[in-house]
Parts: sequence; C-alpha cells; structure tokens
Amino acid sequence: MQRRTNKTTKTITRGVALIALAGTLTGCVSQGEYDKLWETNRSLTDRLGSVQGDLEAARSQNASLTGSAGGASSTIASLTGENQRLRDQLNQSLQSMQGLESRLGSLELNRLDPSTDRALADMAAQYPDLVSYDGDRGMLRFASDLTFGSGSDAVQPGGVDALTTLATVLQSSEAANYDVIVVGHTDSERISSGTARRHATNMHLSAHRAISVRAVLGEQGVAWERMQAAGWGQYRPSVANNTKGGTKENRRVEIFLVPSTWTGVSAPDINDVEPGNNAADRVEIDPTK
Repeated sequence: MQRRTNKTTKTITRGVALIALAGTLTGCVSQGEYDKLWETNRSLTDRLGSVQGDLEAARSQNASLTGSAGGASSTIASLTGENQRLRDQLNQSLQSMQGLESRLGSLELNRLDPSTDRALADMAAQYPDLVSYDGDRGMLRFASDLTFGSGSDAVQPGGVDALTTLATVLQSSEAANYDVIVVGHTDSERISSGTARRHATNMHLSAHRAISVRAVLGEQGVAWERMQAAGWGQYRPSVANNTKGGTKENRRVEIFLVPSTWTGVSAPDINDVEPGNNAADRVEIDPTK
C-alpha cells in the first residue's frame, strides 16, 4: 500500500510540474486555457495532499502493526513460559502422588494377629448390643448408654462383665504385644448443672469415662503400663449430632490395640491402687444429664 501511495504522489507531483512548465513554454495562453490549467493544477494539488495524508496514515498503521506484533510476541513468550511452569508443577504433583501411593501401598492397616482378632470378634459377638468390633482398625467400641449411667463415669454391671471378658483376651500371650488405648467420646449436648459438679465439661466426662474403663481392665489384671486413657469430648462425633446435640451413637468409648511401645521399665502407679479409686466404689452426685 505504501509503494502504491508513493507512486501516486510522484505522478501527481510530476503532473503539477508539467503544467507549470507548459505555462512557461507557451507564453501567452487564452483565459479559458489558463483557467482549465489552473483547475487541473488545483485538483492535482488537492489530490496530492490527500495522498500524502493517506501515506501518513499508512505509515502510522504500519508502525502500530509492528508494535502490536512485538507485543503479541511478548505475550506469546510470557504464556509459553507460564505454560511450561504449570507443566513442571503438574509433573511435580504427579511425582508426589506416585510417591504417596507407593508409601501407602507399603503401609498395612492395623490388623491384629489372627488369634487376637478372632478373640475380639468373638467377644463383641457375645455382647452385640454393647460392643462392636472393627478388625481393620483393631478397635472395640462400647456404647456409653449401656456402659454408664446418664452423666456418670461409673461403669455399670453389664459393662464390667464385658470388660472382664476383654481383660482375659488382653492377657493372652498373643495380645500381650499390644498397648491398649482407651478413648472416651460424648455427644454435643451440654451437661447438666448437677453433672458439672463432678465433670465440668463434656471433655472431662469423656476422659473420666475412659479412666474408669482403664481402671476396670487394670483391676482385672491388665498391666497398667500397657494402658492409656484419653477423651475427645464432643469433638470427634461418629455421626452428625441432632438439633439438640444428643445423639447416642456419639456417646461411646473406643478401645484400640496398637503395637506396644513399652520399654519394659515399670513404675508403681499409686493412683491406681489408692482406696476409693475403684470404679465400683464411686457414688454419683447427680445421675441425670
């Protein structure tokens, strides 16, 4: 386009020059011829200005396109670099996932030895309303509503009977290689003012119930140094609590068997042998919750 504009400009310029030259060579001309030449000259001059304007516009457009091409090249280069960075991140994530899958594949669930696993399953079957057994996790779950009174941490007779059976299993040669972790749970309902006199919060109640279960097992001969007691309160529900917070499935005590970490060094546990610490000796102030 620019070449064509330049050619047109040259043509018009040459025409204007020829007209001027013609006037010089001929000397006198008629008024009509002069006027015609003048009009032609003015027309060519106007056209020259127009073509020069087109030329400047073309030059400006060319410069703009050149700049746009440079900007586009810069944008493409930037996007290409970002794409490569994202590809690198994706590859790293895939490698991390593969490493994690490899690690998970090498891990085993906390499956107990066949003898202990079978004994715990039989024990749970003996108390189907009170106890359930999860063999994949090596965990027994005691329903709190049947193990304890409402708002109480004293183990009821039915719970003592089941825990006595469990103590026999735990003292077998196969189960002796496991530590026993007792964990209490509650629902999210606020405890009553009467219960709060002994158990300030649901966290306290859940921990106190775990301690009571541990006490029964210890009194039945399970080594104290093998057992740990803890409480989660309402913070680890197994199902969503209802609108009032009282959901029986969340009121429970879970007992886990895990590979023992005991070093063999024992210390006397004074609290476990003090008079009055026996779960059966406890008297609840307020049985309601």
